[in-house]
Amino acid sequence: MTLQSPTEPVHTTAVIVGAGFGGIAMAIELRRAGILDFVVLEQATDLGGVWRENTYPGAGCDVPSPLYSFSFERNLRWPRRYAGHRDIQSYLDRTARKHGVVQHIRFQSEVTSATFDATTARWLIRTAHGQEYSAAAFIPAVGQLSRPALPNVPGVERFRGTAFHSARWDHAQRLAGKRVAVIGTGASAIQFVPEIQPEVARLTVFQRSAQYIMPKRDHAYTPRHHAAFRRLPVLQSLDRLSFWLYAEFAQQCLTRWQRLTPLFRLQAMRHLRSQVSDPRLRDALTPDYEIGCKRVLFSNDYLPAIARPNVDLVTAPVSEITENGVRAADGTEYPVDVIIYGTGFRTDDLLDSVDVTGLGGITLSSTWDKGARAYLGITVPRFPNLFLVYGPNTNLGGNSIIYMLESQARYIRDAVRGLREHPGRYVDVLPESERHWDAEVQDRLARSVWTRCSSWYRNAHGRVVANWPGRTAEYRRRTRRFDLERYRVGVATDRVPTSAPASSR
Repeated sequence: MTLQSPTEPVHTTAVIVGAGFGGIAMAIELRRAGILDFVVLEQATDLGGVWRENTYPGAGCDVPSPLYSFSFERNLRWPRRYAGHRDIQSYLDRTARKHGVVQHIRFQSEVTSATFDATTARWLIRTAHGQEYSAAAFIPAVGQLSRPALPNVPGVERFRGTAFHSARWDHAQRLAGKRVAVIGTGASAIQFVPEIQPEVARLTVFQRSAQYIMPKRDHAYTPRHHAAFRRLPVLQSLDRLSFWLYAEFAQQCLTRWQRLTPLFRLQAMRHLRSQVSDPRLRDALTPDYEIGCKRVLFSNDYLPAIARPNVDLVTAPVSEITENGVRAADGTEYPVDVIIYGTGFRTDDLLDSVDVTGLGGITLSSTWDKGARAYLGITVPRFPNLFLVYGPNTNLGGNSIIYMLESQARYIRDAVRGLREHPGRYVDVLPESERHWDAEVQDRLARSVWTRCSSWYRNAHGRVVANWPGRTAEYRRRTRRFDLERYRVGVATDRVPTSAPASSR
Protein backbone atom coordinates (compact mmCIF):
# COMPACT_ATOMS: atom_id res chain seq x y z
CA MET A 1 0.00 0.00 0.00
CA THR A 2 1.11 3.54 -0.63
CA LEU A 3 1.60 6.36 1.83
CA GLN A 4 -1.56 7.93 3.19
CA SER A 5 -1.98 11.65 3.81
CA PRO A 6 -2.49 12.63 7.47
CA THR A 7 -6.11 12.15 8.53
CA GLU A 8 -8.03 11.27 11.66
CA PRO A 9 -6.50 8.29 13.49
CA VAL A 10 -6.98 4.98 11.73
CA HIS A 11 -8.61 2.54 14.17
CA THR A 12 -7.37 -1.03 13.94
CA THR A 13 -6.83 -4.06 16.15
CA ALA A 14 -3.04 -4.12 15.80
CA VAL A 15 -0.17 -2.10 14.40
CA ILE A 16 2.95 -4.02 13.45
CA VAL A 17 6.13 -2.00 12.91
CA GLY A 18 8.53 -3.41 10.34
CA ALA A 19 8.08 -5.61 7.28
CA GLY A 20 11.05 -7.93 7.65
CA PHE A 21 10.85 -11.59 8.60
CA GLY A 22 9.46 -10.78 12.07
CA GLY A 23 6.75 -8.42 10.84
CA ILE A 24 5.73 -10.74 8.02
CA ALA A 25 5.59 -13.74 10.39
CA MET A 26 3.37 -11.74 12.76
CA ALA A 27 1.07 -10.57 9.98
CA ILE A 28 0.64 -14.09 8.65
CA GLU A 29 -0.24 -15.42 12.11
CA LEU A 30 -2.90 -12.74 12.55
CA ARG A 31 -4.45 -13.55 9.18
CA ARG A 32 -4.39 -17.27 9.92
CA ALA A 33 -6.28 -16.50 13.14
CA GLY A 34 -8.93 -14.60 11.19
CA ILE A 35 -7.72 -11.19 12.39
CA LEU A 36 -7.70 -9.00 9.30
CA ASP A 37 -8.00 -5.48 10.73
CA PHE A 38 -4.32 -4.68 11.27
CA VAL A 39 -1.66 -2.62 9.52
CA VAL A 40 2.07 -3.04 9.03
CA LEU A 41 4.02 0.23 9.09
CA GLU A 42 7.25 0.10 7.10
CA GLN A 43 9.57 3.08 6.80
CA ALA A 44 11.07 1.95 3.47
CA THR A 45 9.49 1.58 0.05
CA ASP A 46 9.68 -2.21 0.04
CA LEU A 47 9.52 -5.11 2.48
CA GLY A 48 12.46 -7.31 3.42
CA GLY A 49 14.14 -5.82 6.48
CA VAL A 50 17.84 -6.67 6.64
CA TRP A 51 17.62 -8.46 3.29
CA ARG A 52 16.33 -5.30 1.65
CA GLU A 53 19.01 -3.15 3.27
CA ASN A 54 22.07 -5.38 3.01
CA THR A 55 22.84 -5.55 -0.70
CA TYR A 56 26.64 -5.53 -0.49
CA PRO A 57 28.54 -7.93 -2.80
CA GLY A 58 28.36 -11.47 -1.46
CA ALA A 59 25.57 -10.76 1.05
CA GLY A 60 23.94 -13.97 2.17
CA CYS A 61 22.85 -16.09 5.11
CA ASP A 62 25.03 -18.40 7.20
CA VAL A 63 22.07 -20.63 8.08
CA PRO A 64 21.10 -23.26 5.47
CA SER A 65 18.19 -22.13 3.33
CA PRO A 66 15.85 -25.04 4.21
CA LEU A 67 16.02 -23.90 7.87
CA TYR A 68 16.17 -20.15 7.20
CA SER A 69 12.56 -20.14 6.03
CA PHE A 70 9.10 -20.43 7.51
CA SER A 71 8.10 -23.92 8.59
CA PHE A 72 4.73 -23.46 6.90
CA GLU A 73 6.17 -22.11 3.65
CA ARG A 74 8.92 -24.36 2.34
CA ASN A 75 10.83 -23.35 -0.78
CA LEU A 76 11.81 -26.38 -2.82
CA ARG A 77 13.78 -24.32 -5.35
CA TRP A 78 16.53 -22.62 -3.36
CA PRO A 79 19.45 -22.17 -5.79
CA ARG A 80 22.04 -22.87 -3.08
CA ARG A 81 22.20 -24.48 0.33
CA TYR A 82 23.17 -21.06 1.71
CA ALA A 83 21.04 -18.50 -0.10
CA GLY A 84 22.13 -15.01 -1.13
CA HIS A 85 20.25 -11.85 -0.20
CA ARG A 86 18.37 -11.57 -3.51
CA ASP A 87 16.94 -15.08 -3.19
CA ILE A 88 15.96 -14.51 0.44
CA GLN A 89 14.33 -11.19 -0.42
CA SER A 90 12.42 -12.85 -3.28
CA TYR A 91 11.29 -15.66 -0.99
CA LEU A 92 9.99 -13.21 1.62
CA ASP A 93 8.21 -11.14 -1.03
CA ARG A 94 6.52 -14.23 -2.54
CA THR A 95 5.50 -15.45 0.90
CA ALA A 96 4.02 -12.09 1.90
CA ARG A 97 2.02 -11.92 -1.34
CA LYS A 98 0.84 -15.52 -1.15
CA HIS A 99 -0.48 -15.01 2.39
CA GLY A 100 -2.17 -11.68 1.65
CA VAL A 101 0.13 -9.57 3.80
CA VAL A 102 1.12 -6.90 1.28
CA GLN A 103 -2.33 -5.32 1.32
CA HIS A 104 -1.82 -4.51 5.01
CA ILE A 105 1.54 -2.75 4.56
CA ARG A 106 1.80 1.05 4.59
CA PHE A 107 5.17 1.85 3.05
CA GLN A 108 7.12 5.07 3.73
CA SER A 109 5.58 5.12 7.20
CA GLU A 110 8.31 5.69 9.76
CA VAL A 111 6.96 5.39 13.29
CA THR A 112 8.18 8.18 15.57
CA SER A 113 6.08 7.72 18.72
CA ALA A 114 3.65 5.38 20.43
CA THR A 115 1.67 6.27 23.56
CA PHE A 116 -0.61 4.04 25.58
CA ASP A 117 -3.91 5.67 26.59
CA ALA A 118 -5.34 4.03 29.72
CA THR A 119 -8.70 5.74 29.20
CA THR A 120 -9.28 3.75 26.01
CA ALA A 121 -6.82 0.86 26.53
CA ARG A 122 -5.36 1.64 23.12
CA TRP A 123 -2.06 2.75 21.66
CA LEU A 124 -1.79 5.94 19.63
CA ILE A 125 0.97 5.49 17.08
CA ARG A 126 2.30 8.43 15.04
CA THR A 127 4.42 8.45 11.89
CA ALA A 128 6.92 10.99 10.62
CA HIS A 129 4.33 12.22 8.08
CA GLY A 130 1.75 12.92 10.78
CA GLN A 131 -0.51 9.91 10.22
CA GLU A 132 -1.97 8.48 13.44
CA TYR A 133 -3.16 4.97 14.22
CA SER A 134 -5.21 3.84 17.21
CA ALA A 135 -4.65 0.17 18.00
CA ALA A 136 -5.41 -2.28 20.77
CA ALA A 137 -1.99 -3.93 20.25
CA PHE A 138 1.33 -2.32 19.38
CA ILE A 139 3.79 -4.85 17.92
CA PRO A 140 7.29 -3.56 17.09
CA ALA A 141 9.14 -5.99 14.83
CA VAL A 142 12.16 -3.85 14.00
CA GLY A 143 14.73 -6.45 15.00
CA GLN A 144 18.12 -6.13 16.67
CA LEU A 145 20.13 -5.59 13.46
CA SER A 146 18.42 -2.67 11.77
CA ARG A 147 20.45 0.45 12.64
CA PRO A 148 24.00 0.66 11.21
CA ALA A 149 26.76 1.67 13.64
CA LEU A 150 29.76 3.83 12.73
CA PRO A 151 33.01 3.52 14.69
CA ASN A 152 33.45 5.86 17.60
CA VAL A 153 36.68 7.45 16.32
CA PRO A 154 37.49 11.09 15.57
CA GLY A 155 37.34 12.48 12.07
CA VAL A 156 34.67 10.32 10.44
CA GLU A 157 33.17 13.44 8.85
CA ARG A 158 36.55 14.79 7.62
CA PHE A 159 37.34 12.17 5.00
CA ARG A 160 37.38 13.70 1.51
CA GLY A 161 36.94 10.46 -0.37
CA THR A 162 33.90 8.20 -0.54
CA ALA A 163 32.74 6.44 2.62
CA PHE A 164 29.73 4.24 3.34
CA HIS A 165 28.50 1.51 5.68
CA SER A 166 28.16 -2.01 4.31
CA ALA A 167 24.42 -1.93 5.10
CA ARG A 168 24.12 1.19 2.92
CA TRP A 169 26.31 0.00 0.06
CA ASP A 170 27.04 2.64 -2.58
CA HIS A 171 26.55 0.65 -5.78
CA ALA A 172 27.32 3.75 -7.89
CA GLN A 173 30.86 3.82 -6.51
CA ARG A 174 33.27 1.90 -8.73
CA LEU A 175 36.01 0.22 -6.72
CA ALA A 176 38.14 -1.05 -9.61
CA GLY A 177 41.68 0.26 -9.31
CA LYS A 178 40.95 2.12 -6.07
CA ARG A 179 42.69 2.06 -2.70
CA VAL A 180 40.02 0.78 -0.32
CA ALA A 181 39.99 0.57 3.47
CA VAL A 182 37.64 -1.82 5.26
CA ILE A 183 37.08 -1.09 8.94
CA GLY A 184 35.66 -4.10 10.74
CA THR A 185 35.94 -7.84 10.17
CA GLY A 186 32.54 -9.14 11.23
CA ALA A 187 29.88 -11.15 9.45
CA SER A 188 29.39 -8.63 6.63
CA ALA A 189 33.08 -7.97 5.95
CA ILE A 190 33.97 -11.61 5.57
CA GLN A 191 31.38 -11.80 2.80
CA PHE A 192 32.17 -8.66 0.81
CA VAL A 193 35.98 -8.61 1.22
CA PRO A 194 36.50 -11.66 -1.07
CA GLU A 195 34.15 -10.08 -3.63
CA ILE A 196 35.95 -6.74 -3.90
CA GLN A 197 39.54 -7.92 -3.34
CA PRO A 198 40.22 -9.00 -6.96
CA GLU A 199 39.18 -5.64 -8.43
CA VAL A 200 40.72 -3.09 -6.07
CA ALA A 201 44.28 -1.85 -6.40
CA ARG A 202 44.96 -2.05 -2.68
CA LEU A 203 42.79 -3.33 0.13
CA THR A 204 43.60 -2.41 3.73
CA VAL A 205 41.56 -4.34 6.29
CA PHE A 206 41.49 -2.99 9.84
CA GLN A 207 40.86 -5.82 12.29
CA ARG A 208 39.93 -5.00 15.88
CA SER A 209 39.88 -8.66 16.88
CA ALA A 210 40.39 -11.88 14.98
CA GLN A 211 37.35 -14.03 14.26
CA TYR A 212 36.73 -17.73 14.52
CA ILE A 213 35.92 -18.80 10.98
CA MET A 214 34.50 -22.21 10.18
CA PRO A 215 34.25 -23.83 6.76
CA LYS A 216 30.98 -23.17 4.99
CA ARG A 217 29.48 -26.42 3.68
CA ASP A 218 27.85 -24.73 0.74
CA HIS A 219 26.86 -26.13 -2.63
CA ALA A 220 24.53 -25.32 -5.50
CA TYR A 221 21.22 -27.14 -5.80
CA THR A 222 21.07 -28.67 -9.26
CA PRO A 223 17.94 -29.50 -11.28
CA ARG A 224 18.33 -33.03 -9.92
CA HIS A 225 18.15 -31.72 -6.36
CA HIS A 226 15.03 -29.73 -7.17
CA ALA A 227 13.38 -32.68 -8.87
CA ALA A 228 14.16 -34.90 -5.88
CA PHE A 229 12.74 -32.29 -3.47
CA ARG A 230 9.54 -32.08 -5.51
CA ARG A 231 9.09 -35.84 -5.59
CA LEU A 232 10.17 -36.39 -2.00
CA PRO A 233 9.80 -33.18 0.03
CA VAL A 234 10.87 -35.19 3.06
CA LEU A 235 14.45 -34.96 1.76
CA GLN A 236 14.47 -31.21 2.31
CA SER A 237 12.77 -31.70 5.66
CA LEU A 238 15.56 -34.05 6.69
CA ASP A 239 18.15 -31.43 5.68
CA ARG A 240 16.27 -28.87 7.76
CA LEU A 241 16.00 -31.24 10.71
CA SER A 242 19.67 -32.27 10.60
CA PHE A 243 20.94 -28.70 10.77
CA TRP A 244 18.38 -27.78 13.45
CA LEU A 245 19.61 -30.66 15.61
CA TYR A 246 23.24 -29.71 15.02
CA ALA A 247 22.52 -26.06 15.87
CA GLU A 248 20.66 -27.09 19.04
CA PHE A 249 23.75 -29.07 20.03
CA ALA A 250 26.03 -26.09 19.29
CA GLN A 251 23.78 -23.79 21.31
CA GLN A 252 24.04 -26.12 24.29
CA CYS A 253 27.82 -26.19 23.94
CA LEU A 254 27.90 -22.39 24.22
CA THR A 255 25.82 -22.39 27.39
CA ARG A 256 25.99 -25.72 29.27
CA TRP A 257 28.30 -28.25 27.62
CA GLN A 258 31.32 -25.98 27.33
CA ARG A 259 33.77 -28.82 27.81
CA LEU A 260 32.95 -29.72 24.18
CA THR A 261 33.74 -26.31 22.67
CA PRO A 262 37.43 -27.21 22.05
CA LEU A 263 36.16 -29.47 19.29
CA PHE A 264 34.79 -26.44 17.44
CA ARG A 265 38.00 -24.47 18.05
CA LEU A 266 40.03 -27.35 16.64
CA GLN A 267 37.94 -27.27 13.48
CA ALA A 268 38.35 -23.49 13.11
CA MET A 269 42.12 -23.65 13.64
CA ARG A 270 42.46 -26.47 11.13
CA HIS A 271 40.51 -24.35 8.63
CA LEU A 272 42.86 -21.41 9.28
CA ARG A 273 45.99 -23.52 8.82
CA SER A 274 44.71 -25.02 5.59
CA GLN A 275 43.95 -21.60 4.05
CA VAL A 276 46.78 -19.36 5.31
CA SER A 277 50.37 -20.56 4.92
CA ASP A 278 52.17 -17.46 6.26
CA PRO A 279 52.74 -18.09 9.99
CA ARG A 280 52.83 -14.37 10.87
CA LEU A 281 49.53 -13.75 9.13
CA ARG A 282 48.08 -16.86 10.77
CA ASP A 283 49.04 -15.50 14.17
CA ALA A 284 47.30 -12.21 13.38
CA LEU A 285 44.18 -14.11 12.34
CA THR A 286 44.12 -16.34 15.45
CA PRO A 287 41.53 -15.24 18.05
CA ASP A 288 42.69 -14.72 21.64
CA TYR A 289 39.32 -15.41 23.27
CA GLU A 290 37.12 -18.44 23.79
CA ILE A 291 35.26 -19.67 20.74
CA GLY A 292 31.61 -18.66 20.70
CA CYS A 293 32.12 -15.57 22.86
CA LYS A 294 31.72 -13.52 19.69
CA ARG A 295 29.66 -14.64 16.72
CA VAL A 296 31.27 -17.60 14.93
CA LEU A 297 31.55 -16.95 11.19
CA PHE A 298 31.45 -19.23 8.16
CA SER A 299 33.47 -18.68 4.99
CA ASN A 300 35.56 -20.54 2.46
CA ASP A 301 37.05 -17.51 0.71
CA TYR A 302 37.72 -14.76 3.28
CA LEU A 303 41.00 -16.15 4.62
CA PRO A 304 42.47 -16.77 1.14
CA ALA A 305 41.46 -13.22 0.16
CA ILE A 306 43.27 -11.75 3.19
CA ALA A 307 46.40 -13.66 2.13
CA ARG A 308 46.46 -12.12 -1.38
CA PRO A 309 49.38 -9.80 -2.29
CA ASN A 310 47.18 -6.67 -2.68
CA VAL A 311 45.75 -6.97 0.86
CA ASP A 312 47.16 -5.54 4.09
CA LEU A 313 45.78 -6.69 7.44
CA VAL A 314 46.18 -4.00 10.10
CA THR A 315 45.70 -5.12 13.70
CA ALA A 316 46.58 -1.80 15.35
CA PRO A 317 43.39 -0.01 16.45
CA VAL A 318 42.03 2.82 14.30
CA SER A 319 42.82 6.10 16.07
CA GLU A 320 41.26 8.57 13.62
CA ILE A 321 39.92 9.16 10.15
CA THR A 322 41.92 11.81 8.31
CA GLU A 323 41.11 13.83 5.21
CA ASN A 324 43.03 11.36 3.08
CA GLY A 325 42.65 8.04 4.83
CA VAL A 326 42.87 6.13 8.10
CA ARG A 327 45.43 6.51 10.87
CA ALA A 328 46.20 3.59 13.16
CA ALA A 329 47.16 3.81 16.82
CA ASP A 330 50.83 3.16 15.96
CA GLY A 331 50.85 6.45 14.03
CA THR A 332 50.81 4.95 10.54
CA GLU A 333 48.45 6.69 8.12
CA TYR A 334 46.99 4.66 5.27
CA PRO A 335 45.95 6.85 2.31
CA VAL A 336 42.81 5.49 0.64
CA ASP A 337 40.17 6.54 -1.87
CA VAL A 338 37.24 4.70 -0.31
CA ILE A 339 36.35 3.67 3.24
CA ILE A 340 33.82 0.89 3.83
CA TYR A 341 32.55 0.52 7.37
CA GLY A 342 31.80 -3.09 8.22
CA THR A 343 31.13 -2.12 11.82
CA GLY A 344 27.80 -3.82 12.43
CA PHE A 345 24.68 -2.44 14.04
CA ARG A 346 23.51 -0.56 17.11
CA THR A 347 22.13 -3.65 18.77
CA ASP A 348 21.76 -2.18 22.27
CA ASP A 349 19.59 0.72 21.07
CA LEU A 350 16.50 -1.41 20.54
CA LEU A 351 13.53 0.80 19.62
CA ASP A 352 15.35 4.01 20.60
CA SER A 353 14.22 5.67 17.37
CA VAL A 354 10.61 5.55 18.64
CA ASP A 355 9.35 7.48 21.68
CA VAL A 356 7.37 4.78 23.49
CA THR A 357 5.30 5.88 26.51
CA GLY A 358 3.40 3.54 28.79
CA LEU A 359 1.30 3.82 31.95
CA GLY A 360 1.81 6.93 34.05
CA GLY A 361 3.94 8.58 31.39
CA ILE A 362 6.86 6.17 31.85
CA THR A 363 9.09 5.87 28.78
CA LEU A 364 10.66 2.73 27.41
CA SER A 365 14.02 4.47 27.07
CA SER A 366 14.12 5.24 30.81
CA THR A 367 12.94 1.73 31.68
CA TRP A 368 15.77 0.31 29.59
CA ASP A 369 18.47 2.76 30.66
CA LYS A 370 20.72 -0.11 31.77
CA GLY A 371 19.71 -2.48 29.00
CA ALA A 372 16.62 -3.87 27.30
CA ARG A 373 14.72 -6.59 29.15
CA ALA A 374 11.31 -8.17 28.69
CA TYR A 375 9.31 -11.19 29.83
CA LEU A 376 9.90 -13.90 27.23
CA GLY A 377 11.65 -11.13 25.29
CA ILE A 378 8.12 -10.01 24.39
CA THR A 379 6.37 -7.94 27.10
CA VAL A 380 7.47 -5.13 29.45
CA PRO A 381 5.73 -4.13 32.73
CA ARG A 382 3.74 -0.86 32.54
CA PHE A 383 3.58 -1.06 28.75
CA PRO A 384 0.25 -2.87 28.30
CA ASN A 385 -0.54 -4.55 24.99
CA LEU A 386 3.00 -3.92 23.75
CA PHE A 387 4.42 -7.10 22.22
CA LEU A 388 7.99 -7.23 20.92
CA VAL A 389 9.08 -9.45 18.05
CA TYR A 390 12.81 -10.33 18.21
CA GLY A 391 13.04 -8.54 21.52
CA PRO A 392 15.83 -8.67 24.13
CA ASN A 393 17.44 -12.03 24.87
CA THR A 394 15.84 -13.82 21.94
CA ASN A 395 18.80 -13.77 19.54
CA LEU A 396 20.69 -17.01 18.97
CA GLY A 397 24.36 -17.91 19.02
CA GLY A 398 23.42 -20.68 16.62
CA ASN A 399 20.33 -21.96 14.79
CA SER A 400 17.74 -20.03 12.77
CA ILE A 401 16.09 -16.92 14.17
CA ILE A 402 13.05 -17.73 12.01
CA TYR A 403 12.18 -20.54 14.43
CA MET A 404 12.20 -18.04 17.30
CA LEU A 405 10.13 -15.51 15.35
CA GLU A 406 7.46 -18.11 14.66
CA SER A 407 7.29 -18.95 18.37
CA GLN A 408 6.87 -15.29 19.28
CA ALA A 409 4.30 -14.63 16.56
CA ARG A 410 2.11 -17.48 17.78
CA TYR A 411 2.28 -16.30 21.38
CA ILE A 412 1.41 -12.73 20.40
CA ARG A 413 -1.37 -13.92 18.09
CA ASP A 414 -3.14 -15.56 21.01
CA ALA A 415 -2.80 -12.38 23.08
CA VAL A 416 -4.21 -10.22 20.27
CA ARG A 417 -7.08 -12.63 19.76
CA GLY A 418 -7.97 -12.25 23.43
CA LEU A 419 -7.85 -8.46 23.22
CA ARG A 420 -10.08 -8.52 20.17
CA GLU A 421 -12.62 -10.69 21.97
CA HIS A 422 -12.63 -8.34 24.98
CA PRO A 423 -12.61 -4.74 23.73
CA GLY A 424 -11.52 -2.14 26.23
CA ARG A 425 -9.28 -4.57 28.14
CA TYR A 426 -5.51 -4.60 28.35
CA VAL A 427 -2.88 -7.01 29.62
CA ASP A 428 0.13 -5.75 31.54
CA VAL A 429 2.82 -8.28 32.43
CA LEU A 430 3.33 -8.49 36.17
CA PRO A 431 6.61 -6.95 37.35
CA GLU A 432 7.44 -10.09 39.32
CA SER A 433 6.90 -12.22 36.20
CA GLU A 434 9.40 -10.12 34.30
CA ARG A 435 11.86 -10.00 37.20
CA HIS A 436 11.81 -13.77 37.70
CA TRP A 437 12.23 -14.34 33.98
CA ASP A 438 15.10 -11.89 33.70
CA ALA A 439 16.85 -13.28 36.79
CA GLU A 440 16.69 -16.78 35.34
CA VAL A 441 17.91 -15.71 31.92
CA GLN A 442 20.78 -13.61 33.28
CA ASP A 443 21.81 -16.34 35.72
CA ARG A 444 22.03 -18.83 32.87
CA LEU A 445 23.84 -16.33 30.67
CA ALA A 446 26.39 -15.70 33.43
CA ARG A 447 27.50 -19.32 33.02
CA SER A 448 27.65 -19.05 29.22
CA VAL A 449 30.59 -18.24 26.98
CA TRP A 450 29.04 -14.88 26.02
CA THR A 451 30.13 -13.16 29.25
CA ARG A 452 33.83 -13.80 28.61
CA CYS A 453 34.66 -11.11 26.09
CA SER A 454 33.33 -7.89 24.64
CA SER A 455 30.89 -8.33 21.77
CA TRP A 456 27.65 -6.93 20.38
CA TYR A 457 25.84 -9.48 22.53
CA ARG A 458 26.62 -7.32 25.60
CA ASN A 459 25.96 -3.67 26.37
CA ALA A 460 28.16 -1.06 28.05
CA HIS A 461 27.08 -2.33 31.49
CA GLY A 462 28.30 -5.85 30.68
CA ARG A 463 24.78 -7.21 30.48
CA VAL A 464 24.04 -9.76 27.75
CA VAL A 465 20.99 -8.13 26.15
CA ALA A 466 20.83 -10.04 22.88
CA ASN A 467 21.07 -13.79 23.33
CA TRP A 468 18.77 -16.55 24.52
CA PRO A 469 20.62 -19.00 26.82
CA GLY A 470 18.74 -22.16 25.93
CA ARG A 471 17.64 -24.30 23.04
CA THR A 472 15.04 -23.08 20.56
CA ALA A 473 12.89 -26.08 21.48
CA GLU A 474 12.76 -24.84 25.07
CA TYR A 475 11.73 -21.36 23.94
CA ARG A 476 9.02 -22.87 21.71
CA ARG A 477 7.70 -24.82 24.70
CA ARG A 478 7.68 -21.80 26.99
CA THR A 479 5.80 -19.65 24.48
CA ARG A 480 3.37 -22.35 23.34
CA ARG A 481 0.41 -20.51 24.91
CA PHE A 482 -0.34 -17.01 26.12
CA ASP A 483 0.02 -17.42 29.90
CA LEU A 484 -2.57 -14.95 31.15
CA GLU A 485 -1.76 -15.75 34.80
CA ARG A 486 1.51 -13.84 34.31
CA TYR A 487 -0.41 -10.64 33.53
CA ARG A 488 -2.67 -8.13 35.17
CA VAL A 489 -5.86 -7.56 33.21
CA GLY A 490 -6.96 -3.94 33.16
CA VAL A 491 -10.04 -2.12 31.89
CA ALA A 492 -10.12 1.16 30.00
CA THR A 493 -10.96 3.85 32.55
CA ASP A 494 -13.64 5.30 30.32
CA ARG A 495 -15.45 1.95 30.63
CA VAL A 496 -15.26 1.69 34.41
CA PRO A 497 -18.39 2.91 36.24
CA THR A 498 -17.64 5.97 38.35
CA SER A 499 -19.10 4.15 41.36
CA ALA A 500 -16.62 1.31 41.01
CA PRO A 501 -14.10 0.96 43.84
CA ALA A 502 -10.59 2.15 43.06
CA SER A 503 -9.15 -1.34 43.42
CA SER A 504 -11.04 -2.51 40.34
CA ARG A 505 -9.48 0.05 38.10
